[in-house]
Amino acid sequence: MQRAALFRGGDAQMAAGDLGELLVPYMPTIRVPKSGDRVYKTECAFSYDSPDSEGGLYVCMNTFLGFGREHIERHYRKTGQCVYLHLKRHVIEKVPGASGGALPKRRNAKLFLDLETNSDLNSEDFEYEDEAKLVIFPDHYEISLPNIEELPALVTIACDALLSAKSPYRKQEPDSWEEELQASKHAKTLVQLDNGVRIPPSGWKCSKCDLRENLWLNLTDGSVLCGKWFFDGSGGNGHAMEHYKETGYPLAVKLGTITPDGADVYSFDEEEPVLDPHIAKHLAHFGIDMLQMQVTENGLRDNDIKPRVSEWEVIQEAGVKLKPMYGPGYTGIKNLGNSCYLNAVMQAIFSIPEFQRAYVGNLPRIFDYSPLDPTQDFNTQMAKLGHGLLSGQYSKPPMKSELIEQVMKEEHKPQRNGISPRMFKAFISKGHPEFSSNRQQDAQEFFLHLINLVERNPVGSENPSDVFRFLVEERTQCCQSRKVRYTERVDYIMQLPVAMEAATNKDELIAYELKRREAEAARRPPPELVRAKIPFSACLQAFSEPSNVEDFWSSALQAKSAGVKTSRFASFPEYLVVQIKKFTFGLDWIPKKLDVSIDMPDFLDISHLRARGLQPGEEELPDIAPPIVIPDDPKGIYWLTVSSLDIDESSVMQLAEMGFPLEACRKAVYYTGNLGAEVAFNWIIAHMEEPDFAEPLVIPAFGEVASSGAAALGAVGLDNQPPEEMVAIIISMGFQRNLAIQALKATNNNLERALEWIFSHPDLEEESEPGLDTMDMENNANANILADTESEGPRIKDGPGRYELFGFISHMGTSTMSGHYVCHLKKEGRWVIYNDLRVCASERPPKDLGYIYFYHRIPS
Repeated sequence: MQRAALFRGGDAQMAAGDLGELLVPYMPTIRVPKSGDRVYKTECAFSYDSPDSEGGLYVCMNTFLGFGREHIERHYRKTGQCVYLHLKRHVIEKVPGASGGALPKRRNAKLFLDLETNSDLNSEDFEYEDEAKLVIFPDHYEISLPNIEELPALVTIACDALLSAKSPYRKQEPDSWEEELQASKHAKTLVQLDNGVRIPPSGWKCSKCDLRENLWLNLTDGSVLCGKWFFDGSGGNGHAMEHYKETGYPLAVKLGTITPDGADVYSFDEEEPVLDPHIAKHLAHFGIDMLQMQVTENGLRDNDIKPRVSEWEVIQEAGVKLKPMYGPGYTGIKNLGNSCYLNAVMQAIFSIPEFQRAYVGNLPRIFDYSPLDPTQDFNTQMAKLGHGLLSGQYSKPPMKSELIEQVMKEEHKPQRNGISPRMFKAFISKGHPEFSSNRQQDAQEFFLHLINLVERNPVGSENPSDVFRFLVEERTQCCQSRKVRYTERVDYIMQLPVAMEAATNKDELIAYELKRREAEAARRPPPELVRAKIPFSACLQAFSEPSNVEDFWSSALQAKSAGVKTSRFASFPEYLVVQIKKFTFGLDWIPKKLDVSIDMPDFLDISHLRARGLQPGEEELPDIAPPIVIPDDPKGIYWLTVSSLDIDESSVMQLAEMGFPLEACRKAVYYTGNLGAEVAFNWIIAHMEEPDFAEPLVIPAFGEVASSGAAALGAVGLDNQPPEEMVAIIISMGFQRNLAIQALKATNNNLERALEWIFSHPDLEEESEPGLDTMDMENNANANILADTESEGPRIKDGPGRYELFGFISHMGTSTMSGHYVCHLKKEGRWVIYNDLRVCASERPPKDLGYIYFYHRIPS
């Protein structure tokens, strides 16, 4: 007690001596933040507590992680770290004086440069006072700062460096890499071939592998090719990079990102995203007029402003007095700048009981077993966000005026409403080329990205994303031979086309279009918008109708033929997510949205879309793969050398600099699918004891393709394990580990073909290689899943196909790259609108204008 008293006053000389003596045992644990360290001095790793909170924030002087009062003891017990910097902001009532209405003072202003002021307070009546002190655990000794004369120099330097450190999110967020882009050295002198290539506004696919996502247009010859494979399972096969290596054509633009403001351009030669000051001219060479639309400050065409204002008003329920909602489940989320897509999706996700139980219900266990850096753990950050939304701790109604007046006589306790998802967004978007930017994104793409992360980070025996998963049966028929093939695939979203031809107000639409053109020619204000009214039944009918299969190869004819495909539900999910396919590209290459009204039902029955499988009288197409054209080889097998493969050389060099053999580094990068040095490093650690570890990389190719890929591979006798990352992706879809390995080996580690192989060989798991599980467990020391001997398909929750609507996400704006998202959810029998931080009771939920709809199954 005597020592504690020294920190509150007493003899200064004695206090100085005691302080130095007290801190000596902890000096080895006190670090000075370096330029690469992330310092979390504004937000708790486990909650949304901050220096503004009643208990303030404790920042560890070793890890620089921040913790609220409820969580600091956990970190102390887990790490043994004893010294923390306690940060607290006080909001106090101003003392009346001659200055009267002066702006609020910020004492010790250098302490909290990143903290925002409370906008609910009248700045003429209140001021801020920031406080910092060292706290030593477990006895909670406090040392007020600044205390330069009494503290050891190292402690003073560490405290100053921590207090002046910049936000850890600055690299990922505001205006992040977009501002840092440099003009490409090739932009001014780029040569474009006069080969007559014209790029259509839609329907693109890679010219080498037929992929239809992550496509890049080479600005020299107009080739459309796929990009690299991303860690989340999206991407392509690297054909754009291969094309550069073959031709040397340096610049490519990503299709789907072209707007009047610019586009995403990548320089293969400079190995980074770049600016192309001449992008409009370069795109015009291939028939793309990106500057045809004059854009205003809000990103809309002048003649679109009035119609779009109407849409914004209707979806946000403008002009109607909405009652704010407070308490558990009614917490808003701050918009970080074009992050409304994330806010809307997360509100919908955490309205689902399975996600609430998985993360908030398991919160104590998740937090107790979190890694030393919980800011980099998916389950911890999901639990933190879920608790923030559902606890009611950050959604409290304003206090009555008389109570405020009473409290203000001593000290104001600020009322915090809403949470900021800064830490959550920084983590889940890390490494993703789109979500890590500060641009607006597609809510549907983010939903799938989130589900992918949920799948890859299991939180318990039951994965909450199972409620969305369903099987789609695809029936493909050769139009000439009439033979059929049935396959199944996993999906999470039902995508409904917009049946524009079924509009019930065609006459009104024609009249409106005539008036609009007349007004445009006469430069008059456009007429009042007439929105196409589409029956939901027509969209459902369009979904169930057959579609043509491009470049269909008939195994019955051993040649290309006309083919049609129909899709049905092989299982119905617990929660059905329906996306209305509103976004498209116009003939002028401008991304646009179909502004339609669809009478979405509150109760939906899709039982008639249940798959029926092979029908009597139908004959199946032979199970023969299309031929692969390769150079002649007398042995039927030739070997591809490393020089012909697409290997990320930058990752190879990072590993080589660590001292590993160059050939081993090449193998590691190749077998982990160019996922980066970190993943490749794990492969090296797992395989460095193998006798051929440093041997050159050789990949087998086949002169003939057998009907069973497994047999062909067995003939060559290769034992190489498939990349662990690909195995994990297949396991996350609900398949057993041994089946995932068998499928990848049978398809030469092609992820897409491996999934098709699993569905087309349902009985082969029982015939899997003897000892496969044991061998794999030996090769993977971290494996904690024992494969069952019986086949288990993807984890699904099949049941009746009858559903009730409980939520929808709406989009306002002309395309997914601009505009705003809001979410409506049905809670406790009434609709609620979630518009970023604003949460209110909905009076007129615009169910006909939604983009993504959420239905839950009606129990039978």
